[in-house]
Amino acid sequence: MMKPRFRFGLIVLPALTAIALSPLALFAQNKPTKEEKRLEASQRSAQGIVTDADDKPIDGAVVQLKDMKTLQIRSYITKPDGSYHFHGLSRNTDYELRAESKNLYSATKPLSVYDNRKVAIINLKVDKK
Repeated sequence: MMKPRFRFGLIVLPALTAIALSPLALFAQNKPTKEEKRLEASQRSAQGIVTDADDKPIDGAVVQLKDMKTLQIRSYITKPDGSYHFHGLSRNTDYELRAESKNLYSATKPLSVYDNRKVAIINLKVDKK
């Protein structure tokens, strides 16, 4: 019985074609839809650094973000460099930010609907009881 000559070629060519085209498929999947673009345009983020009275970053401080429409509070525990970030915030909502560490608090800072920054940098200093 004769064996097919191009058996290896029939297996390798489709596999090579799939490997060659896979970056194109990944690129096509990463293209955002119109809805994703609209949603992204209607969102913003808030980030910053929490420091102590000596302007040293605080690791493990709790930053609270209060939605002034729903009064819902989201929390973030700062990283070793004192940084925090909140993503996916509505541009149509006012927020308040406050930090706490070891029974000391920062002043409450607003993030207004009139603040048109895509990324609002709001640094917080923890120094009040």
